[in-house]
Amino acid sequence: MPRRRAVTRLPVHRVPSGRIRLGSAPAPGRTGRDLEKGPIISNSTPPRTVGELGEFALIERINAGRTQAPAVLLGPGDDAAVLTAARGRFVVTTDMLVQDRHFRLDWSSPYDIGRKAIAQNAADVVAMGAVPTAFVVALGCPADTPVSVIDGLADGLWDEAAISGGSIAGGDLVRDAHLVVSVTAFGDPIGSEPVLRSGARPGDTIAVAGRLGWSAAGLTALSAGAGRQGQFAEAVAAHRVPKPPYRRVLDAVTAGVVPNALTDVSDGLLADLGHLATASQVAIDLDSAALADADLADLAAALDADAAQWVLTGGEDHAFAAAWPAATELPSGWIRIGVVSAGQGVTVDGVRPAGRGGWESFAGADSAQRPGSR
Repeated sequence: MPRRRAVTRLPVHRVPSGRIRLGSAPAPGRTGRDLEKGPIISNSTPPRTVGELGEFALIERINAGRTQAPAVLLGPGDDAAVLTAARGRFVVTTDMLVQDRHFRLDWSSPYDIGRKAIAQNAADVVAMGAVPTAFVVALGCPADTPVSVIDGLADGLWDEAAISGGSIAGGDLVRDAHLVVSVTAFGDPIGSEPVLRSGARPGDTIAVAGRLGWSAAGLTALSAGAGRQGQFAEAVAAHRVPKPPYRRVLDAVTAGVVPNALTDVSDGLLADLGHLATASQVAIDLDSAALADADLADLAAALDADAAQWVLTGGEDHAFAAAWPAATELPSGWIRIGVVSAGQGVTVDGVRPAGRGGWESFAGADSAQRPGSR
């Protein structure tokens, strides 16, 4: 009776049932390992697409030479990852990017997309007053996707994970008609309790850390075909790769300067503060003068757009907005933009804005009609 070939546990992905039938023999001239790694082009020609490289070789390639964060006790290579829970509990969030809905490959590089996918999840973790520790990434792509695209995407994922304080602990890889990146993020709360949206109180100061409206400005420039013009370079870069000011939150909370309520600005300032106001059962009034940005206004004038709308409803900057106790001296990098009072809803200079306050996934035109939509 022939001996069974030893099977190596493969990173973060279980072999789908039926891929290689039990008892079937490899084709002449090929080994079982060749079946796992995909077709060989030649000894001198490297695989050009993920279909040519093969699923498991691609997974190995993505994970090769990477260094795990301290919270990841066991990363890719077994049926599941093992993470620490230093405080006996952790926060978890998930978010997804879909090609031509949330990004365009003619507008953003694979590296940019990878960083953006991690940043939007890490920002959610930090918005709970927690330190990002690990990320699990599920990736779908067509078989003819160039290997170089996945290389760039993986580098972006890993680099932003390291910037936020974590690493990629595992994931999944599937064939799909479009490029899809789904990230689940984990984090350790710094304090005894996470910082929620529901803690704002009348009299609190509303403040932000990070820039507002710049991602929306970049999207507008790209949509207008002006993305290559130098004057819009900074805004386009902000749209391609958001840079959440993680340390502005983490340093404050670590020092014991904790806001009553906290959120990241992903869907738009009005929308996200609206969620905070609803959860806290309070009203928030914003000061338009405190939100004004002269540089952004110059870009808006050049694009015949409204800078105030970018700031209030743009989203995707992943700045942080918080309600701080009135007696608290704002930590470094935080700017006062409003106040909390009794009541409900969000107003600007005492006036309730008309229309939606930001992004909603199932509102507005479909991406097939608006290729630049998020």
